[in-house]
Amino acid sequence: MTSADPSPQAYVQQKAAASGSSFYYAFLFLPPPRRAAITAFYAFCREVDDVVDEVSDPGVAATKLAWWQSEVGRAYAGQPTHPVMQALMPHAAEFGIEARHLLDIIAGCQMDLSQTRYLDFAALEKYCHLVAGVVGEVSARIFGQNDPKTTEYAHKLGLAFQLTNITRDVGEDARRGRIYLPLDELQRFDVKAHEILKGTYSERFERLMQFQADRAHRLYDEALAALPTADRRSQKPGLMMTSIYRTLLREIERDGFHVLNQRIALTPLRKLWLAWKMQALGRF
Repeated sequence: MTSADPSPQAYVQQKAAASGSSFYYAFLFLPPPRRAAITAFYAFCREVDDVVDEVSDPGVAATKLAWWQSEVGRAYAGQPTHPVMQALMPHAAEFGIEARHLLDIIAGCQMDLSQTRYLDFAALEKYCHLVAGVVGEVSARIFGQNDPKTTEYAHKLGLAFQLTNITRDVGEDARRGRIYLPLDELQRFDVKAHEILKGTYSERFERLMQFQADRAHRLYDEALAALPTADRRSQKPGLMMTSIYRTLLREIERDGFHVLNQRIALTPLRKLWLAWKMQALGRF
């Protein structure tokens, strides 16, 4: 790293802020040590996810993800070379961030390089576990988990977040040749894969998407019901993100699931207001 390069802490802060993610707005309300840890962890997630989304050559992307696997090994051996890992490792022991967590997230990204369809929800759920459930588990630890049962809540919430993302990004993913909606559910609602790839909207597609949204809402409800009372205060950042994500999902529903040719999003100000409201009220 040259003198002109940002510090690892500045690097991850820039990476997190530039993403515009709903997660970032929840981080703002954390005390500094936890905020530093979750910002570094989120920057790691963005780095490996960006490999899949921004590198057009699958071979190059695979090589980059393999490098990240090696970097995780180096980092846990005490020799991180990337600023993200340099920022993350000082927090790993304190918050229980293990190498297996980071390797699972990389494995989920590797799935994107070789798999563009999912036969059923069980298959999709395995993918979501790696790219979202594990993220939820680590986040819960950083936020201040006390009860082991909170891990179940974190995994369900991560799945609900990922299904919301899938619903929002159907058109964007299709333009990359990917369809995350389970194929057996496409068949159930008589929606053809080529219709999604071509951005063809229909009432059949709307019914399919309402089915997806209803499942996401059920998972949000199940996650909240699974959150132990003892951890409700410490897990407030997750509750902030839930408020933001469910608001987004309801906006998509109100718009009739016109997600094939546009990206429906909340403004940064609205995300910040929803996070602040949760912080101030302490409840939905």
